[in-house]
Amino acid sequence: MKRIDEHAVLRVIIATGISSVVTQLLTIREFLSCFQGNEIVIALTLFNWLLLGGIGTLLSRRLSRFFHPSANHLAWLSLILAAFANLQILLVRTLRDIIFIPGSSVGFYPTFVFTFFTILPYCLLLGFVLPYSLYLIRTRITNYPGAKVYIVDNIGDVSGGILFSFCLVFWATPMQAICLANLPLLLTSWLLFPRPSRLRPLVLAGSILTLVILVSGILTELQTLAPAQGRLVHYRESRYGRIEMRQDREQFTLFQDGVPVFSNQNLSMAEETIHYPLSQLREKPKNILLISAEGGMMAEIAKYEPQRVDYVELDPQVTSVLFDFGLLQKIEGLSIIHRDGRSWLNETEQIYDAIIVNLPEPDTFQINRFFTDRFYELARSHLAPHGILSFSVAGFDNFLAEPQRLKLSSLRNTVAAHFNHVLLLPGQKIFFLCSTHPINLGIPALLKEKGIETYSIEGFYHGNISPERISSLNSQLNRQVAKNLDEKPHLMAIMFDQWFAKYNTSPIIFIVALAGCVLFYLFRLSREEFVLFSTGAMTMGSEMLVIFAFQIYYGYIYFQIGLIVTVFLAGLLPGAWYGERLRSRGRQMLLLSDSMLIGLLTLLIVALKIGGDLLPVPFYLLFGFVISLICGFQFPVALYLRGGDNPAVARVFSADLIGAGFGTLFTSLALIPYCGLIWAAAGLIGIKCISLLVVVKSASR
Repeated sequence: MKRIDEHAVLRVIIATGISSVVTQLLTIREFLSCFQGNEIVIALTLFNWLLLGGIGTLLSRRLSRFFHPSANHLAWLSLILAAFANLQILLVRTLRDIIFIPGSSVGFYPTFVFTFFTILPYCLLLGFVLPYSLYLIRTRITNYPGAKVYIVDNIGDVSGGILFSFCLVFWATPMQAICLANLPLLLTSWLLFPRPSRLRPLVLAGSILTLVILVSGILTELQTLAPAQGRLVHYRESRYGRIEMRQDREQFTLFQDGVPVFSNQNLSMAEETIHYPLSQLREKPKNILLISAEGGMMAEIAKYEPQRVDYVELDPQVTSVLFDFGLLQKIEGLSIIHRDGRSWLNETEQIYDAIIVNLPEPDTFQINRFFTDRFYELARSHLAPHGILSFSVAGFDNFLAEPQRLKLSSLRNTVAAHFNHVLLLPGQKIFFLCSTHPINLGIPALLKEKGIETYSIEGFYHGNISPERISSLNSQLNRQVAKNLDEKPHLMAIMFDQWFAKYNTSPIIFIVALAGCVLFYLFRLSREEFVLFSTGAMTMGSEMLVIFAFQIYYGYIYFQIGLIVTVFLAGLLPGAWYGERLRSRGRQMLLLSDSMLIGLLTLLIVALKIGGDLLPVPFYLLFGFVISLICGFQFPVALYLRGGDNPAVARVFSADLIGAGFGTLFTSLALIPYCGLIWAAAGLIGIKCISLLVVVKSASR
């Protein structure tokens, strides 16, 4: 048999890195589309991805005793991995509506189980392949450094992140991206097979089969997106999300990330959203700001004959579809602004008579940023003295559940700090009307006085809204509930609790089980492995901090998540290279790097205190790069201290991955929703302080 070609194996490792990062990012986006774009889904996906990768790494050492490292084996595993990448996306799409009711929301535990098992085959194999590649090289070069494989793997990871963030996200659908990202792996796997070989026809057949699987994903992409009811009449992957227009008889509904957001047959909602606030204006409005819109709203606004209507929508693809399918009509004075609504208010000097926010429930950090103290302050500064702000959340029938009561109380207390008069109108949605002037409940009479005809409000207003219902709603609100702040999104903790309450479940079981597993695992770690566990936890925790900060302050994580992941990977490469040069200094380097990580998080806390929305995007990206650089620096040092043999490689790799998974979940599910960004950063500092004490204690022996 031909001797092992080190460079051929390293090429496979690079190609695996490219494939795995693109597949990971596409899988996250796929889950966001399947489970309504909740950031918790990002956390669950990354946790399961890292956990399963860590388990696969641990298995590599045990299985390699029976599955002797060979170029043939690695090449076949790589071909299977390329095929799994495509099959995984197909599995997510097809099983979602088979296991769950199409269009229904899904609880925490089913989401966790679904994400875990759909990515299990790919992630276990991915975790297995990297250390197995090192074992293969060491059959020829006994003392081959494990850190070099780590560095080469990061070259592939960063290349995959760059490919996705700057090319594929703009020009390719998910299946096209999967195919393109796996072609290098297909080629390098083919070149890895020893030549000549009696198995050459079988190898050729396996490679062709893998290519067929990748290409078939492209050819069947539209079929995999077909809805259970109606038909798909438009599909587009934009930078900001998945856009689908579905037709069911005469009804057209726009779906964003799997959520129905706009319909052409919701006249009552269009009337309430527009006429509730605009009826309160004493004079004909001149300037109106509409943040997002749905079918019929432009026609209702046109009845007031305003001079200027600024319609702000983040995604230009959304507005294009809405106008093309007739859900919105272009009216006189309309100005379409493709910007984030909050960013627009931050930059414009325009003063409005009315600001109407037409957004879904604030159950994601991206939407929640339009329901915080900072946003209401911003909106108030752009309203004329007689102006009005309007927004809405989900309503209720007769019983006001405790999480919803807390949500409404928090919103009422937050907005009341900036407006003297806040009126809540109960119904299918609860509308908040906010002004510095008293608000008139007689909306049908006001509309009649203005000569504006309506169907829903004129016919059903007094039956749906009465002084008794308004009084009952207000009497249940608690003025002691905390305000909803950018840096401490109290509303997100309430929405998280509401998610569990909706399905009559509790996060306690999951938290206790996770804590027990983590403690059991920690007791089996050496000091060096614990340092990497804590570093992995802090690095991924910091990555989640940046992801959530982007959602809170900039509001477009679907596009930026690839860039963020790439930046957090980019620092690992130079860090590992420099750590390999200084590894002989051992624990001294671990002490120094741990101290630097603590200092960086302290700097982040100070910056967030000054004002997270004032920080430029490069600040967060530079922070992520430096964090990952120090993490990469620690890996070869810890591996050197553990001896660097094959068992050490498997344990060190897995400690880093499992720690990263723990940091992802702990930060996303507990620290940020319940403690806010600043205290979440403080919690990560606490984890690193424990690591620092462990290193100091071991150095003193």
